Amino acid sequence: MSNLDREAVPAVCGGRGFVVAEPVRELLSPRRVRLGESTEVRRLLPNLGRRMVGAWCFVDHYGPDDIADEPGMQVPPHPHMGLQTVSWLHEGEVLHRDSTGSLQTIHPRQLGLMTSGRAISHSEESPKPHARFLHGAQLWVALPDSHRHIEPHFEYHPQLPVVTAPGLTATLVLGEVDGAASPGTRHTPIVGADLALTRGSDVRLPLESDFEYAVLSMSGEAHVDGVPVLPGSMLYLGCGRTELPLRAESDAGLMLLGGEPFEEELIMWWNFIGRTQEDIAQARAEWMTGSRFGEVKGYDGAPLPAPELPPTPLKPRGRVR
Repeated sequence: MSNLDREAVPAVCGGRGFVVAEPVRELLSPRRVRLGESTEVRRLLPNLGRRMVGAWCFVDHYGPDDIADEPGMQVPPHPHMGLQTVSWLHEGEVLHRDSTGSLQTIHPRQLGLMTSGRAISHSEESPKPHARFLHGAQLWVALPDSHRHIEPHFEYHPQLPVVTAPGLTATLVLGEVDGAASPGTRHTPIVGADLALTRGSDVRLPLESDFEYAVLSMSGEAHVDGVPVLPGSMLYLGCGRTELPLRAESDAGLMLLGGEPFEEELIMWWNFIGRTQEDIAQARAEWMTGSRFGEVKGYDGAPLPAPELPPTPLKPRGRVR
């Protein structure tokens, strides 16, 4: 998914220096952002108070939206570099196209994982016809320097491992939980899991003490380590945990996001992740005039133009709160 802000600003992210090295309970509120004509998202990362969770650097939550009489998601072709995108649905469908020739409709709890590497472009849209409701999350994972120039590719995993406990079903999106591992390609120590809780459930989920974690609420009423987390908000949990208490007041859907704190300093501007001003400026110029990002074929509409670069220099910085 694109960052469609027309006044794009650089995000401060990366670096281990300001990672909370102990358990915390920091509730993050979303910023509402308009995508196209009929989709509004709640942006949790980057956030004024926190920029990354492990290598997770961008989190949008959208829906549930009634799109029965609407076009639904319509995100024109746009570029990416230096990151992976994760498409995750609870309701509806998203049709993915990209410049490697991929064409795939993604359904609920199926993994669409796009690795941009050095350069890719893609579009996302609700197919015609489409389901009445659209509800999901779109997330980015920053690629480490050793892998940020790899060849772009797209993975589709319709079947994912599931971990169960009384009142809990955990679907592995990326990484591992309790011995189960997602088939999705990862380039840093990371985890992403979809947690479905039944009303009245009270469970403890095993965690890695070296990881930092956050929990995004997708639906329902749940308490995460005793903190009520409402849909569209996210609770940052810090590091140093070996388990996470979860309690559901109703049927609830959560996403667990975590990983080793990302030590590299980054520049994240518009839909690009780089390390220098030159990285970003060159990518922007080549999207507007060149062929580096390829062509998305079959989308009925023009590609997104890039916003203007800010007048002040873009500088990589460490993670700040």
